[in-house]
Amino acid sequence: MNATGYFTHKDCWKHEMGPGHPECPERLDAIEDWLLATGVKDALDVREAPQAALGDIELAHDRMMIAALRGLSDRLADDIKAGGPPYAQIDPDTSLNVHTWNAALRASGAVLAATDRVLAGEIENAFCAVRPPGHHACHDKAMGFCFFNNIAIAARYALERHGLQRVAIVDFDVHHGNGTEDILKGDERVLMVGFFQHPFYPYSGTDHPAANMLNLPVPAYTKGMDIRELVEIMWIPRLEEFKPEMIFISAGFDAHRDDDLGQMGLVEQDYAWITQRIKDVARRHARGRIVSSLEGGYNLRALARSVEAHIRVLADL
Repeated sequence: MNATGYFTHKDCWKHEMGPGHPECPERLDAIEDWLLATGVKDALDVREAPQAALGDIELAHDRMMIAALRGLSDRLADDIKAGGPPYAQIDPDTSLNVHTWNAALRASGAVLAATDRVLAGEIENAFCAVRPPGHHACHDKAMGFCFFNNIAIAARYALERHGLQRVAIVDFDVHHGNGTEDILKGDERVLMVGFFQHPFYPYSGTDHPAANMLNLPVPAYTKGMDIRELVEIMWIPRLEEFKPEMIFISAGFDAHRDDDLGQMGLVEQDYAWITQRIKDVARRHARGRIVSSLEGGYNLRALARSVEAHIRVLADL
């Protein structure tokens, strides 16, 4: 029962958005190689991610948006056969290739399968090493490297399919999880807590957030000790009061001091500390039930070390 699940799939490596793009398949290579080298992966219950059912993705996303993404993927395949370019653009930073649709289904499917296994009591918690990430994907649009909002889908899935009453989402990515907020704002069954660099992409999260959103915008160059203080003073009392039956983590590691996509100052020990505080709440109120899914993190070495620190706490290693 105390096992930690590790969900991934080779399809998640096949999605890529062009040479030099920071959200690249090598991110998963870095994580896998480091977990193998440190022996951490040997302690995990490794599972292959299934594809999410479209009906479950519709718990968080507009049906027309899902159909449009699938149609874009199908048209891209036809265009490539006719000699066209290998990518279709969603926004200036986000594009899909012929493998993106399947990768996105696997990424969401990993988090849903992890939710099933945790709620069945087969494992205590889980980490999903998947891409594309999800927390910028809104109810009706893909954006910011994200196509389907893996964590928002899973939160709704736990509520609607498993009958939970209260779930919490913790987002420690350097960017605000605008998509998760867009999907879940005003849903009193969900409490979302997060910190993020501000002002910074996607320039949201500060204008009158809904009562179930605890957003902590922090300036560039904020260091780990300041974040720990905010977590202790702001997050923990709200989470304790809410008493979640399950906790989902949007685990972005781009607030690391070595990550050039953000300008914050966290290190591996900060991620371990935050994970431990979340785990303490989960053990008090949620039978330890946590599902964590990879979001950002673009310096490959810092990403790998931070994921290791995060998983070591989840798995009591």
